[in-house]
Amino acid sequence: MSFRKVVRQSKFRHVFGQPLKNDQCYEDIRVSRVTWDSTFCAVNPKFLAIIVEASGGGAFMVLPLSKTGRIDKSYPMVCGHTGPVLDIDWCPHNDEVIASGSEDCTVMVWQIPENGLVVPLTEPVVVLEGHSKRVGIVTWHPTARNVLLSAGCDNVVLIWNVGTAEELYRLDDLHPDLIYNISWNRNGSLFCSACKDKSVRIIDPRRGTLVAEREKAHEGARPMRAIFLADGKVFTTGFSRMSERQLALWDPENLEEPMALQELDSSNGALLPFYDPDTNVIYVCGKGDSSIRYFEITAEPPYIHFLNTFTSKEPQRGMGRMPKRGLDVSKCEIARFYKLHERKCEPIIMTVPRKSDLFQDDLYPDTAGPEAALEAEEWVSGRDAEPLLISLREAYVPSKQRDLKVSRKNVLHDSRATSAPTPTRAAASTPASTTTPVSAPSSSSSSSSSSLPAAGQESAKLEEVTRELRLLRTLVKEQGERIARLEEQLGRMENGDV
Repeated sequence: MSFRKVVRQSKFRHVFGQPLKNDQCYEDIRVSRVTWDSTFCAVNPKFLAIIVEASGGGAFMVLPLSKTGRIDKSYPMVCGHTGPVLDIDWCPHNDEVIASGSEDCTVMVWQIPENGLVVPLTEPVVVLEGHSKRVGIVTWHPTARNVLLSAGCDNVVLIWNVGTAEELYRLDDLHPDLIYNISWNRNGSLFCSACKDKSVRIIDPRRGTLVAEREKAHEGARPMRAIFLADGKVFTTGFSRMSERQLALWDPENLEEPMALQELDSSNGALLPFYDPDTNVIYVCGKGDSSIRYFEITAEPPYIHFLNTFTSKEPQRGMGRMPKRGLDVSKCEIARFYKLHERKCEPIIMTVPRKSDLFQDDLYPDTAGPEAALEAEEWVSGRDAEPLLISLREAYVPSKQRDLKVSRKNVLHDSRATSAPTPTRAAASTPASTTTPVSAPSSSSSSSSSSLPAAGQESAKLEEVTRELRLLRTLVKEQGERIARLEEQLGRMENGDV
């Protein structure tokens, strides 16, 4: 008789989760109590950022990974927002740049000093204003430099070029209700979103079109999440009609029925999925749970394979995950999570036990590195590129980061580009480096208006000069306010107030 194997073979079946000891945790941190289903935490190979309680505005803490133990109450924070911070995200192409979205309707991008903060950081590199309600989602483009997506409670998705502080695309008619989350695909050509109307949408941001939509992906009324997998499939978490938590896998080519659907339990915390594209393992953390479940996604049915559960005593308020290039390959570490308690942050390492001390090629295929594959202008022009991969064989060593420079486009030139009615901000797709002198457009406008009567030419010229003057005044006013703020900050520093 032949006996069929009941247990499926997988090298991740025995992934072992272990919390670090207290002296390697981050103690006495007042984690934010804002009622928003964000992770409240973001981490990269250099820094750990945590959204914290702050009086009179919004703040988050940025700690060098080595600064473990008790964190002093007077430790400097990033505190430029006037409302509570709802979401933060490290730039994948610069470990010293972080974006934050807040209840004050703004998105701010910050440059963290190489060795961490020594004084409170109140001046962002750039402030992005375009939302009319609080901003609950910020996420960087995976392969294009300086491209940032933000989504707010005004149901609008904005895509920015942080390098020029301009709005590239505004998608304001695709979501009729609150957006729960947004996830880019592997090369950043599409993103998927989960919405309060129970629909999962796949959207092409450059065309502003809906590629695919699945209504009632999960029947329950509680928050859903949707993420893109490396092969283009979509993984969702949500609730059934009976409020049971569910996982589902979808094929964007056919969203009629899920490829796989699993029910987990009947807890009420939203499930936050973290996906590792190198190993095809998904870690699912529930808000308020004390466990992390992990699943392997395969190409054959039943597609979603439960691997194991890491359980601890304390419930989690939020969770951050280290990028693959920040892991310790010598210990066969395949994931590291930063679990937020009420007053502390606890690292949890996930390892695959191996007897050999040699580099494990099967656990560490080449992973996404810190270099951008495209510039923002190239992506806007229609190009796509897969992430640039690096090998972890020699263990990743962070290189010197370049500062984020914001070169605002010529406002006078922009005024003409935007004065003409355009369907989806076509003016924004002109790269900053190709802006022409102010005199160039005026010559073309005069030649085109030569056929007008003399009076018409005069009024058109007057209107143009007035518009330029108004924009110039606005620019001068902004620079004056900025100089005043810097002088005030310099005065405080000289007096020893900071």
